[in-house]
Amino acid sequence: MSKKVILFDGICNLCDKSVQFIIKHEKENTFQFASLQSPEGKELLKCYNLPIDYTGSIVLITHNNAYLKSEAALKIAKDLRTPWNIFRFGTIFPMWFTDSFYDLIAKNRYKIFGKKSDSCDLLQQNKKYKGSSASSNTI
Repeated sequence: MSKKVILFDGICNLCDKSVQFIIKHEKENTFQFASLQSPEGKELLKCYNLPIDYTGSIVLITHNNAYLKSEAALKIAKDLRTPWNIFRFGTIFPMWFTDSFYDLIAKNRYKIFGKKSDSCDLLQQNKKYKGSSASSNTI
């Protein structure tokens, strides 16, 4: 797998906006995206020994490793253009600290940012991230 794959909660408004932000600010066409709820997402979760119903955090798959929570977010930040790549320096903090902050946001993301209204939104979102062109950011 040459590209880095980001799996995200497809019904979470914050997660969707985060993916749009990453696409807009990545240095190169570095990432591919799939929702955790998609068949591709479930297959990748299974390959990396994560529960197929996992939606607890973003998942970054790169170099045959799966990274979760703040570790995934900080690794993603390394591949963003300046000034956004400054967040990569979050690695100076202990993982328990950055994961605690991540967990606080993740636990409250639906309350604060809302969910997609129905399964039609999820289907639309899957189309947005699952293209067929070779230059696409989708898997």
